[in-house]
Amino acid sequence: MSGDESDFNIETRAVIKIFFFLQGKAPKEIHAILTETLGEHKLSNATVRNWVAEFKRGDFSTCDAPSPGGTKTVTTPEIIDQIHELILVDRRISAKSIAEQLGISRERVGSVIHEDLDMRKLSAKCVTKCLNAGPKRQRCQSFLGAIQMISCRARLVTMDETWLYHYDPETK
Repeated sequence: MSGDESDFNIETRAVIKIFFFLQGKAPKEIHAILTETLGEHKLSNATVRNWVAEFKRGDFSTCDAPSPGGTKTVTTPEIIDQIHELILVDRRISAKSIAEQLGISRERVGSVIHEDLDMRKLSAKCVTKCLNAGPKRQRCQSFLGAIQMISCRARLVTMDETWLYHYDPETK
């Protein structure tokens, strides 16, 4: 909610309290007057009824109550970069650990990893979902190296499938 809208709500609530509620007007009457006066900026009938009910209970505060929960943080490019750097340093880092280090929620970290960085957990490491130019080139070079090793030592049999395994000491 923007500051201007919050100020408008506080002022409208004060008008309802001072001019209408204390005169004994019903919520339906108050809503009709506000609709006629404010036009497109009118409040809903339910909002007027809730405010009048609060005034009847003795809560004459015109300010909004603080919302429950922690402070809200916005995902900024700086936070995305920090998360990406932490993942690149240690690909086995947990989202909980990242959240504790940066002081943001675990859900927000997961959202950044999956949506903004387009990464996912694979064998306990964060990797990109699709290969970009660098990893594609690396895989082609390792495949060509394997083909050269095989062709130097023996003839290739084209009628049978050959499975080549690449050993990565970081995988589980």
